[in-house]
Amino acid sequence: MKPLDIIRNGITTENPTFVLLLGMCPTLATTSSAANGLAMGLATMFVLICANAAISLIKNLVPDMVRIPCYIVVIAGFVTVVQMLMQAYLPSLYASLGLFIPLIVVNCIVLGRAEAVAAKNGVAHSALDGVGIGLGFTLSLTLLGIVRELLGTGKFFGMTLFPEDFGALLFVLAPGAFIVLGYLIAISNHYKK
Repeated sequence: MKPLDIIRNGITTENPTFVLLLGMCPTLATTSSAANGLAMGLATMFVLICANAAISLIKNLVPDMVRIPCYIVVIAGFVTVVQMLMQAYLPSLYASLGLFIPLIVVNCIVLGRAEAVAAKNGVAHSALDGVGIGLGFTLSLTLLGIVRELLGTGKFFGMTLFPEDFGALLFVLAPGAFIVLGYLIAISNHYKK
């Protein structure tokens, strides 16, 4: 598979949010704003790329009996790096995302790609898969955050399009996440056909 096809695959064919429906907990919980969605997506993408590359390097050294625990330790190491960097340099964003940063360790997207791709392919292919899946996840979360924030508050990324009084608070709350996600999945499926 060509490098560009591997990346495109993660954005379109195997998009974790709109196609595979994986990682729904951070998708629904952290996308109340576009900035939160973007930050969560980028954090997950960093972990995906690094964990896929590292797991691909050690795949022949790890016995099958302890494969999954070893993968989780590798993933947890990279999540700790993200968590510490975010806590040091972006404390307000870290406070906003809270518990969802450490939960990247058990995100089924990251562990699934480690098992399905990194354990069976070379370092370059695995890292590119991390880029593609990470971009797909980041774009999905950012789009979901933009739509929710815009409909709920009239703003996105700090830009005001209409007064907050005209926004529907529902879209910033949990039910709004389900509604917007459902419509975005429907639009995605329509354009795939």
